[in-house]
Amino acid sequence: MKKIKIGILTMSDGREYLHNTFEELNFNKQHSIAKALTDTGLFEVIEGERIINSNTVAKEEGMRLRENSVEATIFNYTIWCYPQFTVAAQNFAPSPYLLFSNLHPSQCGMVGMLAAAGSLDQIGVPYKKLWGDVSDEDVLKKMVSFLKACSAVNRLKGLTFGNFGGRPLGMYTAVANLEQWQKLFGIDSENIEQDDIIRAGEKADEMEVEKAFRWLTEKVGVIAYNGKNLTEEKLKTQIRSYIGLRDIIKAKNLDFVGIKAHGDLTDRYCTMDIAEAFLNDPYDWNGAKEPIVAATESDMDGALTMQIFKHLTGTPVLFADVRHYNKEKDVWYFSNSGTHATYFAGASLDPDVNLPKVSLLPETPDYPAGGASVHHFAKEGKVTLARLARKNGKYHLTIVPAQFINYPQNEMAEMGSITTPQWPIAFAQLKVSADYFLNNFPCNHIHGVYGDYVEDLLNVAKLLDIPATVFE
Repeated sequence: MKKIKIGILTMSDGREYLHNTFEELNFNKQHSIAKALTDTGLFEVIEGERIINSNTVAKEEGMRLRENSVEATIFNYTIWCYPQFTVAAQNFAPSPYLLFSNLHPSQCGMVGMLAAAGSLDQIGVPYKKLWGDVSDEDVLKKMVSFLKACSAVNRLKGLTFGNFGGRPLGMYTAVANLEQWQKLFGIDSENIEQDDIIRAGEKADEMEVEKAFRWLTEKVGVIAYNGKNLTEEKLKTQIRSYIGLRDIIKAKNLDFVGIKAHGDLTDRYCTMDIAEAFLNDPYDWNGAKEPIVAATESDMDGALTMQIFKHLTGTPVLFADVRHYNKEKDVWYFSNSGTHATYFAGASLDPDVNLPKVSLLPETPDYPAGGASVHHFAKEGKVTLARLARKNGKYHLTIVPAQFINYPQNEMAEMGSITTPQWPIAFAQLKVSADYFLNNFPCNHIHGVYGDYVEDLLNVAKLLDIPATVFE
């Protein structure tokens, strides 16, 4: 993932003799923040070249950060400083803003930060406050979480969503309002005919199709050809659909996509399971690559939720139906015919770890065009699940901390057989009761990543001015 570019400006006292006295201390504190962020490997830091002791310096340093295209600005407070400098700097330094006070007991950095914060409140400029020593792991974690959220929100702006086929199966929750998307997130959408996938697939390079076929044959644990709806030629058609989609995405400069599939491609071409899985994966037969968020059933708000997760983590993001609840085991079955990246089979960036755990099984008869379903059981581990959805026209973010669970392979196969055995499944245990979850979760689709990203998502919601609820 591209490093997040962050700016740091340190505020000073407007009295020259005090500014000069504490200039070295101010620079040292600024450098310590820059080093801590750089050492995470996530950030490129643009430091202020001068400690800010006048409105003119505030303007010039803020403009320099803007010229360097930083994605967020840290206003740093070590000593008492004139609040007016923060107000002047915010006219030019890119938002969002983090106001950070170093705890230096002999100096008044906290006083300076609070005075600056009050000034920003008066003029209606949003910000987040943080205080402490950046060498403190908890303080650094909070700083990193907020800055990642700033980047996630900023990187939504200017994206184009490729909508292949439009609304699926009558789902209101899969269709977003374009004006609302542009106003809140800065995202555009382009509608594309699904027949374009067929036409682009027919033009796929045959040498690459054969290369992909050999790669899947060698790497995947099981390919269960049945001579009917899953044959070698049908699998090659699915490979062509992936190559075709990849080429359309590149030609049209699409950033993330949704594919309707149902009732059209699934009736007369092939299922999109292979294409969606490997678009979302961090690799294919050509090697490592950036995941491209691809939502099945062309679920726009689902794709948006996934894109935010991708910006926060850089990893593939799960897309699943809330399919079933096993009361005896207190476990949820999150399963869907498409979009489960093979990454989730082993939670590895290495296909040699994941693909032996994957089976390509004949698709359900509900999809008469046939093809392979990408079946596996998601690897156990802590996960963060979420969904952006609209209530009475306004967005709300629901965050669901959870744990993916594994059982012995034969037991998982038996458990999965009661739903749709061809489809991938993530077995999940939640922190809330089944009744609470079903009464409050806003949609049939759920999305997520490995790890704890609750605070990151709360920061995203705050930056977007969207209410958020955590199920815990």
